[in-house]
Amino acid sequence: MSLSLSVLDQCPVPAGSTPSQALADSLALAEAAEALGYRRYWVAEHHNTTSLASVSPEVLVAAVAARTATIRVGSGGVLLPHYSPLKVAENFRLLEALYPGRIDLGVGRAAGTDPVTEAALQYRPGALGDEHFGEKLVDLLGWLDGTLARDHPYAASRALPAGEGSPGPEVWMLGSSSNGAGAAAYLGLPFAFGHFITAQFGPQVMRSYRKGFTPSTRLSAPRASVAVSVMCADTFAEADRLAASAALWRLRREGPERGPLLPPDTAAAVPLSSVDIARVRQKRDGIVAGDPERVRRQLTGLAAEFQIDELVVVTVCHDPKARLRSYELLADAFAL
Repeated sequence: MSLSLSVLDQCPVPAGSTPSQALADSLALAEAAEALGYRRYWVAEHHNTTSLASVSPEVLVAAVAARTATIRVGSGGVLLPHYSPLKVAENFRLLEALYPGRIDLGVGRAAGTDPVTEAALQYRPGALGDEHFGEKLVDLLGWLDGTLARDHPYAASRALPAGEGSPGPEVWMLGSSSNGAGAAAYLGLPFAFGHFITAQFGPQVMRSYRKGFTPSTRLSAPRASVAVSVMCADTFAEADRLAASAALWRLRREGPERGPLLPPDTAAAVPLSSVDIARVRQKRDGIVAGDPERVRRQLTGLAAEFQIDELVVVTVCHDPKARLRSYELLADAFAL
């Protein structure tokens, strides 16, 4: 089975750096990913987390697409509960018009932040709660495809610019549970499973997606990828050292509680309770780390377990040069 690799960039801001520098590093990484042969470059959405710079994926997608020429660029993902489906459709129709045939719209359901900021993002009269996510997703597809029902209250409104024969952006459903898989299956969308968020029960979730898949005008058969946390270095010892920093960083949830992304040696010296030590170890175990051959074997095995032909690699570490090196080593190991 031929395996392709893509990138998910959370735009980490290492301790001692700045958001501007982190974004510059992300744009440089996108250019490198294209040259190395990666299929897609997706950017995440996070809020009120000082160590993550990607608060507006549609803006960053435009910046990445402008700096590249052939790689597909998209969101991983737009957190739809916070937004109007029409506005999301307009943003990505505009991106598709600017960069035809290259734009992906990954849609997620998570908050991507703390509860207070989540409420602030939905600070408007009549804001729909999370229980209306399915309705908003259906409306988003309706505006993208021009298929809103005639009796829909907003049927007279169109998402512009018009398609001009283009099918519009490629839409993916993102998820780390059966909820996202079920939505993707029901609506006939490709599904990206967030292994780096929840490693448990992933193959079962993927099987349920395939079993329940309903063909649509967008997709005739199930199509899936898996987003996995990876740290590749020239030696296992170096990869393990770099991964420990990211594991500590992920200990606290997104929002003001999440601490800085520390250098590995500094991270190793942080005093932790026995409970936190166990949790950091669990986070570290969720990262595929090692030298190129070890990582290649593990990722190939993971792809076979999930029966997929595309992995979306998310790499977080304190040193941007080490992050770039990780993607270079991976590309070489898989002969992209």
